[in-house]
Amino acid sequence: MLNLEELTLCITIKNRTTLIDGNHVSDEILIHMLRLRTFKFCISIKIRRNNLVHYLSENDIQRSFINMKQHQQVDCIINYRYGIATCHVFSLPFVFDYLKYVGNTFPSIVFNHVIRLTVCDEVSFEHEFFHRIAWSFPFLKYLWVINYQPQLSKLEKLNSNYKPSYSIVKYPYLISLRLDTAYIHYIDQFLNETKTHLPSLTILRVCYESFTIVTRNFRKSITRLNCSKVKKLIFSPVLIDSPITKAKRSKKFNIYFPLLESCVCSLYE
Repeated sequence: MLNLEELTLCITIKNRTTLIDGNHVSDEILIHMLRLRTFKFCISIKIRRNNLVHYLSENDIQRSFINMKQHQQVDCIINYRYGIATCHVFSLPFVFDYLKYVGNTFPSIVFNHVIRLTVCDEVSFEHEFFHRIAWSFPFLKYLWVINYQPQLSKLEKLNSNYKPSYSIVKYPYLISLRLDTAYIHYIDQFLNETKTHLPSLTILRVCYESFTIVTRNFRKSITRLNCSKVKKLIFSPVLIDSPITKAKRSKKFNIYFPLLESCVCSLYE
């Protein structure tokens, strides 16, 4: 390790009580690699919030890397959600293909190599958030959405005559979308063709009951286009007596999924 000149490191660390900064990287990693010239890294920390004894801001973390001898650009993403603090500290440009637990707050940079992404937050994801995701992750192929909060724009529409206008979010390379851990509004957010364009979507995982509500039992035309190329469909979870668990599917279901090859139903325990 003493003679190492180049290092690419992607690691997740758990069971700490503090977030990581430049001082930790220098004292715990770089001190053992005195000849290191190139260091590409993404170090992720996952901590229960009630175990976190010292909070750091994004600016605190970035400033702590200023005196590193590699003189690299460094950025970070900090996300607090559902009792968990997650911190990603990474060198720029970002060279890895997977990023987990990104919330509403993330830097306005382009992650050209990321094809797998998990977004998660306690605060709702609005339409503009998904525009930012599309811009920052232009080659995204796999997306998992975790958010149990209703979209504010939906609530405003219900409580007033407010009619939002949307510019369509485009994910040209997205092939897999997981929404079974998201509030029902996000099914409409992604499948409604006036909000999102998914020309390559072939794998969809979604809650069956929520899906039938959004699509009006497969009758709603505006949510059909983004489903038209799906080949693998995963309904999770499903009540054991739901119609989809029976061998025979409705004609409208088959119209919605004309290219379907596999339909998997994960039943309630």
